Amino acid sequence: MREQATIEVNRLWEALRAVKDPEFPVSVVDLGLIYALRVEGEGRVVVDMTYTSTACGCMEWIEEDIRRCLLQEPGVEEVIINVVWDPPWTKERMNEAARQRFREWGISL
Repeated sequence: MREQATIEVNRLWEALRAVKDPEFPVSVVDLGLIYALRVEGEGRVVVDMTYTSTACGCMEWIEEDIRRCLLQEPGVEEVIINVVWDPPWTKERMNEAARQRFREWGISL
């Protein structure tokens, strides 16, 4: 019988920093797209997230990157992604690292 690894939520948040938005190569965490991340039961991770727009053409790509990333973490066997639109994403959700990248690209916020 395989021993169940303890899933560390902080480690999952850190792992998600590797997932970039394809349109702006900034972490989905830094962009503020991840609203919640929790462990439910053995091996199941649930992600509540949003997008910058309902017309985002990269939704499936980003969700697959999130699944792939989290499934590499010890103890994670299943990833469920809930896309939520309320509250809507705004630029205020971005952290300072993301804001700095946008400024470097000449994009005003």
